[in-house]
Amino acid sequence: MHIEPEIVTGTKLLLSYATATVSFGLVAKSAYQSIKESGLNTLIIRSMLAILAVFVFFQVFPHHPVGVSEVHLILGSTLFLILGPAAAAIGLIGGLLAQGVFFAPFDLPQFGMNVTTLLLPLFAMSIVARKIISDNTAYVDIKYSQAFKLSLTYQGGIVAWVAFWAFYGQGFSAENLASVGAFSGAYLTVVLLEPFVDLAILAATKAMNALQGSALVYKRLYQAN
Repeated sequence: MHIEPEIVTGTKLLLSYATATVSFGLVAKSAYQSIKESGLNTLIIRSMLAILAVFVFFQVFPHHPVGVSEVHLILGSTLFLILGPAAAAIGLIGGLLAQGVFFAPFDLPQFGMNVTTLLLPLFAMSIVARKIISDNTAYVDIKYSQAFKLSLTYQGGIVAWVAFWAFYGQGFSAENLASVGAFSGAYLTVVLLEPFVDLAILAATKAMNALQGSALVYKRLYQAN
């Protein structure tokens, strides 16, 4: 989902700064709620775990440039379910920034676009989760259909934002339409794979009762509201 350099340039980058600011505002609100619920130290611990995980997703897992962006296995719904929305959001920011600073400085001018592309679908997924997962269901007990809807919301949001940035920056030429189409088609593999990863990790987590009540995982993972 890294937007390729030169897709959006010049004054058009100002929009990415604005959308990133909105995204950071949502992160701050989520972090405040998390601190009220579980405390600052708990949020820090989960956020560090999320940053490490996201860095691995971006830098270690296979990733391939396709069209206007790169296809990554970004397990956004997994991070959300295991660590909670605030830690997942901070992890996405931190992991993306660490990769850019240490391994891909050419991505830093696109940081505003990339962070928007990662964060706004995460908060959209959080809204969907509240609607499709009942209050008396712990996250370890969700069904495949629910995991698929979460993944579809998150990954679909990423595709939509990548397409937006591409069309915003380069217009609707045949070449750009083909590049966006190639990226979107390749990303379908992530949409199909991620729910299985979610359920496998949730099943493993359910078997590890020692994590229940731990600061390492989101309270909702084991407990219904």
